[in-house]
Amino acid sequence: MLPQTSEPIAIVAKQTGDVRIHSFISSFTYGNIANATHIIETKNKLVLVDAQFLVPYARAFRDYADSLGKPIDRLYVSHRHPDHWFGLGVGFSDVTAYALTETMSFIKEHGEDSLSDHWKLGNLVPGRVVVPEQVVSPGDETIDGVRYVFDLVTDTETDFHLTIKLPDLGVYFAQDLVYSGTHLYLSKDMGHWIAVLQEMLLEDYDLFLPGHGLPADKNEVARNIEYLLAARQAIGDGLTGDAFKSFLLQRYPERKCPGIFDIYLPRLFGNASDY
Repeated sequence: MLPQTSEPIAIVAKQTGDVRIHSFISSFTYGNIANATHIIETKNKLVLVDAQFLVPYARAFRDYADSLGKPIDRLYVSHRHPDHWFGLGVGFSDVTAYALTETMSFIKEHGEDSLSDHWKLGNLVPGRVVVPEQVVSPGDETIDGVRYVFDLVTDTETDFHLTIKLPDLGVYFAQDLVYSGTHLYLSKDMGHWIAVLQEMLLEDYDLFLPGHGLPADKNEVARNIEYLLAARQAIGDGLTGDAFKSFLLQRYPERKCPGIFDIYLPRLFGNASDY
């Protein structure tokens, strides 16, 4: 089913002094997957996290950022899944984009393949690939008076994932480590992902910015752990394909964006391309 676009949601998730954290979330309709992108607004500039997926939302996200009236200093791409970097080619080609070396290499080598793989979406996807040009490595950096902590997390929802923490503000940009109120995009090995989330519960953060859905707290992190445990048990019980999908839909009727099953099931239980 093709995505049916509708109005996105833009909210201020937190404000502390001169710093405001914005979240911009695309539609929760069936075929969309509530992509969440974020802005750290400081006194003099903006830092963005991820670039949206579909053309209308990428343009709307750029319009929202521009409406804040401050220059965009940079944009961080969290990982290689196209719903987080396709938007670079629509609204952010003039912005310096940062990514992990592995993410940058993947987009450079497979970006065109990923565009081709989404041909059914027509003009909802960009017409060109923009590759991030700056490498971000694990460590600390202060940007316009705010301390950032960057980390590389492996083998969770994807193979290489960038997390961004603002320890002095209690804010954790988890992106696709956490799905807030939506069904999760599942990988074949969920054990390490569960362990990462369990460690997250012990950290001193109270606001978690997801890659899909609304800003979250530790309760949603815990619910993600429970979801992953249930999914892993279902696979252990021999459920695959539509039976696996039906199980999770029935167990978690409150979660939105069931269209995500159609995206990942061919990869989870088959050899569909990973673009």
